[in-house]
Amino acid sequence: MLVTALIVTSAAGVPLRDPNGVSLRRFTTAAALVALLVGVDIAFRAGRARWTAARALAAGGALVSFYVTYLAYRNLKSVVPLLRDELFDRRLADLDRSVFAGHDPAVLLHSLLGTGASAHVLSTAYELFFAFVPVAVAFALVVVPDLRAGLFLTTALAINWALAVASYFLLPSLGPIYADPAAFIQLPHTGVTGLQHALLGARQSFLLDPSAAGGASSIGAFASLHTSILFTAALATNLLGLSRYVKMGVWLLFALTATATIYFGWHYVMDDLAGLAIGVIALGLARAIIGIDLRTARRRLPAPSATPA
Repeated sequence: MLVTALIVTSAAGVPLRDPNGVSLRRFTTAAALVALLVGVDIAFRAGRARWTAARALAAGGALVSFYVTYLAYRNLKSVVPLLRDELFDRRLADLDRSVFAGHDPAVLLHSLLGTGASAHVLSTAYELFFAFVPVAVAFALVVVPDLRAGLFLTTALAINWALAVASYFLLPSLGPIYADPAAFIQLPHTGVTGLQHALLGARQSFLLDPSAAGGASSIGAFASLHTSILFTAALATNLLGLSRYVKMGVWLLFALTATATIYFGWHYVMDDLAGLAIGVIALGLARAIIGIDLRTARRRLPAPSATPA
């Protein structure tokens, strides 16, 4: 991913960079969380024996690799409009309407869920994604007892960055909120709507001067990365046999977030379906790369506590 980003950004005439230090900041946050969990693990659960130099090196390498991949992803996504100026929004919107008997899926959700409290609930769920990613990586590398299982999950999540950015180049699109903002004008101001306005301003500034320091474009509809990463994580909780509460929590967040992507106009339904496909492919590639036997990994995890009669 890093080599690809170097080649593609050079072709686009912009340097490889970390706009506004986002990648470094998120890596630092995840690294601090990993260090905290390792300390807790040593003090209360595993003792020092579990954290050998080899295990620490493997976990640390996976963490660095994950965020280097993320850095490359951000750079590649940013230059999509410089290299692919065609947009597929109209065709994606028409495809959505053909599936929903001529109706706009977002408008249907606004009618079904309302535009009051539900907007704030879905906005909160959508924004939890930004905290979920570092927590999921730290959980995989530290809390999951079998390191191979943790590396499997971390690798699958990282592969999402690569597959998602490839989809942005395949079908460049902005999303319903930018292609048809009138359909979302009735929504109240939330954290999501504020983010949408900020990203549009950042994209416009970037396109005016791509070489400006800190410039970046972070808008891309097809496919939905939020959907793909959360679907990857949710499926992994089942594949690895994690506790019932972890499964329920991740699947609930996935369902709310997928709904929010349509409700707020981030994505077309086809974007979310493509996100599901990316999640499945990412897990399959990660399994092959890590060489994990999922049945063995499930047996190595502690059995869920018995439910009292």
